[in-house]
Formats: sequence, structure tokens, C-alpha cells
Amino acid sequence: MRYRLFPGTGIEVSEIGFGTWTLSTGWWGEKTDEQAVEMLRLAHSTYGVNFFDTADTYGNGRGERQLAEAFRGKRDAVVYSTKIGYDIYDPAAQAARRGQNELPQKFDADYMRFAVDKCLERLETDHIDVLQLHNIKMEHVRDQAIWQTLREMKDEGLIGVWGAAFGPAIGWLYEAVELCERESDIGTIQMIWNILEQHPGTAMIEAARETALNCCFNIRVTHASGMLEGKYNEDTVFAANDHRRHRPRSWLTNGLKKVRTLDFLTTQMTLGQASLKWLLAEPTVVTTLPNIYDLEQLEEFAAASEKADLTLQEMERIAGLAAHNFGVEEEPMNYKGTMQRVTA
Repeated sequence: MRYRLFPGTGIEVSEIGFGTWTLSTGWWGEKTDEQAVEMLRLAHSTYGVNFFDTADTYGNGRGERQLAEAFRGKRDAVVYSTKIGYDIYDPAAQAARRGQNELPQKFDADYMRFAVDKCLERLETDHIDVLQLHNIKMEHVRDQAIWQTLREMKDEGLIGVWGAAFGPAIGWLYEAVELCERESDIGTIQMIWNILEQHPGTAMIEAARETALNCCFNIRVTHASGMLEGKYNEDTVFAANDHRRHRPRSWLTNGLKKVRTLDFLTTQMTLGQASLKWLLAEPTVVTTLPNIYDLEQLEEFAAASEKADLTLQEMERIAGLAAHNFGVEEEPMNYKGTMQRVTA
């Protein structure tokens, strides 16, 4: 396993991280807490993974509790990243929630401090290495008080690096651009980015390079919701509780056509590993968060770090394919958030 530093800090993280969404929410298959803890420990002890990303809303704190159980007594050996912003403590909102619908968000200073205290309690620690505001919107980007609260908590030693996570769906371009412009000392951004879905992630990286020089990226949806794992075909049927089951059939059929143009990447490694190496070719990417939901995937993805880097020719060929949507004609992507500049 290779490691990278969060710029301006001593926080060193594995190029392949582990997001606990797959273990704590049930949206990628059910896992018991015992199974989750075993997989987390194995990721660290056997494969060198030390960056673990979670959120207070993952299973209403379940992801954080799983991490505490997995690494009790080994806190200094791992890096905890968590997210706050959804009011998981409002019973009425919880009762009214359906499926993956978003809960109400709260970012006032008192709530943020309360939420951080609860995260610390569940993680059984006195500090959070990386804290990100969960799925922020433009109104939050433009509220300076929110970001000042994060700075204060960093000064107090409660958090090491602060930043923002954008989602849940792909988009949010100018939310990220404005955040980098307004809060140029931001430490990290979590976003969707992968070979098949390069926009707007590439533009977000370009914005950070210009205005937020110490901002690095931790990448989720690294495999385009599993498409780049190279394991699906036209007959694939997703489980009833799998969120991909609710996507249009064209997502699968068009995705398979795109993936078949990438066969040249699989001579020295799997497509899943090559997809991670493509991300890691970008210097501002500090770690990647593939969806890991079984031991076979853990072994495959963790091994990607030590594979040979993609060649310049391979990178250029991918860029050429992406410029023409991998030869597939389809309806334009429906992006969320602000995709055109809008003044405050």
C-alpha cells in the first residue's frame, strides 16, 4: 500500500481507503456488525488501509460505532473521516423519512458542535482527523459562519482537516468552485469522479488548483456505481434493496458499451484496479473510496495501489474516449446543484 499526505498536515493516508457506507446502511447488502468489524480490521492489518470514511447518518451512527469497535486500542494507527450536517437526532424527521430521501440539514454553530461531540462519543476518540460537511448546498457555501465554526474547532484540536462532501448525486460544480474561492484554506473535498463520469469532477479539481492550494480530494463512486468493476452483463439483476435496481435499464446497457471500450486497460490488472490507478494519476487526489462489500473486492482494490501507474498513452486514450462519451449516444446527464455561475 502506498500513502499520501493531506497537504500542510502530518496526516498520512492509504491511497485506497474504506468507506463504511457499504457496511452500515444495508443499501449494498446486509452486513452484521461482526462481519463489518472483521472486514475493517482485515483491511488495516492485512492490506494496509488506514483511511476510514463514514458519516453520522450512516446507519444513524452505526458506521462510527463499527469503527470504534474495530480499532479500539489502535486509534493512533488509523485515520477517521466522518461527516455531519443531517439532523439524525430529530425523531419526527426520522419517522417521516422514506428510502434514501435526505433528512433536514442543520449547520448552525451550536448544532455542528453538538453533532461533532456525538461523533467523538461514538468513535470513542478525542479528535476527528477529517471532518466534512455532508452534501452541502450553495446556501451553506455562502454562509461564512459555518466555515468559521470549523476553523474554531480545528484550532481547539477537535478536528485535523475540514472540508465538504458534495452529493448525493453527481453535480454541484459551482458549489465546489465558490467554496474554493471563498474559503481558500479548505483542506479537502469529497466528490464523485471516475473514468466514466469525469464532469464536473475535473472542473472542481481545476478550481481548487487555482484558488485553494492546499485542498486535496477524496473520491467516492470510483467505479461508477459498480459499472467499472467489470462484472456486469445485460442479464444482471440487482437485489431488491440495491439502489441500482431503481435506475433505468439504459444505465446498464449504455454503461456496458462504454466499459467494453476500456479492455486495453486489463492486460496488467483488473478494470477495477485500473479505474483506481486512473484516479491516483491526479496528484490532488489523496485517497480513493471504492465501494467494498466483500472480501474479494477488498483484496482486489487494496492491491491496486502497488500496481504500475497507467502509461501516458493509456491516459491519453482514455481522454480521447471520454471526449466522445466512449462512443455511446445517450441523453445528457441530469446534474444536481449549480452547474452555471450564479452570483450571490
